[in-house]
Amino acid sequence: MTVRLVGVALLALGPSCGGDADHRAATVLVASSLGPAFEELAAAYEQAHPEDEVELHAAGSPTLLVQLREGLPANVFAPADRLHVEAARALSHGASEPQPFASNRLALAVPRGNPADVQALADLTRPDVVTLLCGPEVPAGRAARALLREAGVTVTSASDEPSVQAVVTRLVLGEVDAGLVYATDVHRTPELVEVPLEPAPPLSIDYSLVLLDEERGRATALRFAAFVSTPEGQRILARHGFGGPLP
Repeated sequence: MTVRLVGVALLALGPSCGGDADHRAATVLVASSLGPAFEELAAAYEQAHPEDEVELHAAGSPTLLVQLREGLPANVFAPADRLHVEAARALSHGASEPQPFASNRLALAVPRGNPADVQALADLTRPDVVTLLCGPEVPAGRAARALLREAGVTVTSASDEPSVQAVVTRLVLGEVDAGLVYATDVHRTPELVEVPLEPAPPLSIDYSLVLLDEERGRATALRFAAFVSTPEGQRILARHGFGGPLP
């Protein structure tokens, strides 16, 4: 198994000089909320294509976009909203059309046991409840603020986090009482529970991927991108709590 989940600093070093093998290695950048699902997707893909290698990096969508602007060579970009997809396409003259592959929704998450007794969005306005959101430039942060505006609830975030994983980590550590993350983040984190909201937020988070114009690893990237939308790929995403592509 050669799938690797690596960091921005390593990827920023650029491609290696490993010869022909590098041409079968595709670099795939995904939003942090997609990380665990794409690890399983890449492992399943590599099992079926042992001659190929998928090198994954998961981080906040804005962080990934900055890396692309700074010249990071990558084959596939799968952020958490269409705005980041279109921004990446503007940087890559040979980029493909967006390929929708999954959907998600927002969830109000609290540590297991719900120590602050948060029962609704309105409870986030209580002075004794410490709430955490992603920054407004992050897709999850932008969606959370839209949800709160629609509900007529004004919330001050304890800080503006760079990714949903950062919010999840602080919730798990008990540093904050509540956070708005994706339903899939609660699904994969046993230390968290979801507070049901009425009405329930719809499946409105649209995940699409785009193939960039990096030539090294392009053939592998094309095959892997196609695999994500196959029935097997969709079953893997569903196991991680994702819905199907939005119309």
